[in-house]
Amino acid sequence: MKVINLHQEEKDIIKLAADNNRHAQQKIYAKHAPKMLSICRQYIKDLHLAEDVMITAFMKVFTNLKNFEHKGSFEGWIRRIMVNECISYLRVQKKVGFLEDEYYVEDTFNNIESHFSVDDIQSLIDSLPDGYKMVFNLYCIEGFKHQEIAKMLGINEGTSKSQLSHARKMLQEQINKQKNYVNGTE
Repeated sequence: MKVINLHQEEKDIIKLAADNNRHAQQKIYAKHAPKMLSICRQYIKDLHLAEDVMITAFMKVFTNLKNFEHKGSFEGWIRRIMVNECISYLRVQKKVGFLEDEYYVEDTFNNIESHFSVDDIQSLIDSLPDGYKMVFNLYCIEGFKHQEIAKMLGINEGTSKSQLSHARKMLQEQINKQKNYVNGTE
């Protein structure tokens, strides 16, 4: 039985792509683009704009491939570039506003019942104000800590916590409305 070292193959493709080998770059793009588009879509409602941001971010990926140190996952490195590019895009568009609000409530967020589809959940998240949505995505989906989010967005840590609390509250209200509507109690 022949053992194929997949990690080494990825390293070789990354090296070729860093040397501007278009075939290697295409392989990287084809492998990662679907997942990266979904990440961009989490931040940017319009699919076409999300795709534009993703393509711009991939240009940064290929420009900076020589800086990738093979510490941690390559996909994680690409993901970080995608998230940063989405944040930059939204800042330039001035679509994100943050209320400087030190008040927040640690709350528990009930699990979304299984009768909600992925599209339903994405629609609920899309309906959040952009500041709430960005902090929600960074914290709940990307797994960043409030301190990291505050640094990334240039806001106070308390503001990050507050934005998340408000986002959760809004989502919970929307979920309850949906449940009441489905159950015929609204």
